[in-house]
Amino acid sequence: MTGTDQSAEILDRLFDVIESRRGGDPDSSYTAKLLAGGTEKIAQKVGEEAVEAVIEAVRGGDGKLAEESADLLYHLLVLWADKGVRPEEVWGVLAGRFGLSGIDEKNSREKD
Repeated sequence: MTGTDQSAEILDRLFDVIESRRGGDPDSSYTAKLLAGGTEKIAQKVGEEAVEAVIEAVRGGDGKLAEESADLLYHLLVLWADKGVRPEEVWGVLAGRFGLSGIDEKNSREKD
């Protein structure tokens, strides 16, 4: 896989890099700094990035949504690593929802 790979596999690779930064030097790694800051700080960053992505979606036009989406995905992966959620768990949930109406899937969760 090259550094210019544009498939979803890049998320798995990024997650591996994030995991490798756990316990690293917060002064030399932003990821290590986030992980050292704890769940609340990471979750705050996910929220901030989500808001920025929404703002760019509403503004439209200049392609910044892709950049903000990348930031959001990165911070979400950091949150997963912090909480011990592996990407394949999320991929499994998504795969299990294929062929199921979004309305039916949502209704099944509301009964839980």
